Amino acid sequence: MSVSIRHRVEYAVVAGVAALVGRLPHRVATAGGTALGVLYFCADRTRRRLALRNLASAFPRRSARARRTMAWQVFAHFGRLLIEVLRFGRMPPDRMRQLIEFDGAERVLAALAHGKGIILISGHFGFWELQGMAHGLELPPMAVVARRLDNPLLNDLLERARTQNGNAVIYRRGSVRRILRALADNQAVAFMIDQHIQTADAVTVDFFGRPASTTSAVAALALRTGAPVIPVFALPLEGGRYRLIYEHAVAPPASESDNAVREFTQRCTDVLEMYVRRHPHLWLWMHRRWRDGDAAEGRRSLAADRTQATDP
Repeated sequence: MSVSIRHRVEYAVVAGVAALVGRLPHRVATAGGTALGVLYFCADRTRRRLALRNLASAFPRRSARARRTMAWQVFAHFGRLLIEVLRFGRMPPDRMRQLIEFDGAERVLAALAHGKGIILISGHFGFWELQGMAHGLELPPMAVVARRLDNPLLNDLLERARTQNGNAVIYRRGSVRRILRALADNQAVAFMIDQHIQTADAVTVDFFGRPASTTSAVAALALRTGAPVIPVFALPLEGGRYRLIYEHAVAPPASESDNAVREFTQRCTDVLEMYVRRHPHLWLWMHRRWRDGDAAEGRRSLAADRTQATDP
């Protein structure tokens, strides 16, 4: 991909912010990230309304005021996430390790002992990029399945951050062979499972009571190779520290199941939904996760906002 003037300007801005963030105390950097997220919330009406619409569908019993507060918190969180990605991207490994608490790492090691590789799954939840950066500090490095950024300079910057502790990046186009090779070599491969998929091999599962088109790759690969599927999540702690959680492996469906891929995908999605329900302000509600019936859903949620506007 060719590099345009716009790409260079975007890169210069991000690199400059990264250099500044690396010199600031954590509390100041966090406040800056919060301010950035709040600015985004105020400036981007389209994303703000989409987040409110999604939250109204997922939490219909909460008042419009409560959902608006939650949406504000979502944007503030993603402002902080951006700052933390830039901060961690310039941090030496020993300092990074001091800020990370691993929970369930033994489950990954036990799964790898079977020799079939493992599949790690997560979503745009919490501090997922930090988990990718820090994973190799305690565990064998993994391969991250990702989409290239439109800006090649920023893509290279993010790739350096993702691979600084031994990880590899597998870009989606032509990725199946590399993924199978990694699993055959008993490596971990990480997927995000909360994006809308339009390909023919997508499956539709239930996510917050709505149909969501989801990748079938995780279930299909797990059933084909026998690799365990382990959900992973990164949650914030006090003082700029983070807990990286490696859950119990998702139980595969019975071998005689007529729709094993969809059933397995639903089980994986259920774990993600459980975490999002526990910490709703840490998920990407301004993303168009659901596509079918958006217009009707929007009309229903806006009507609910008007009727609940005076709720406490």
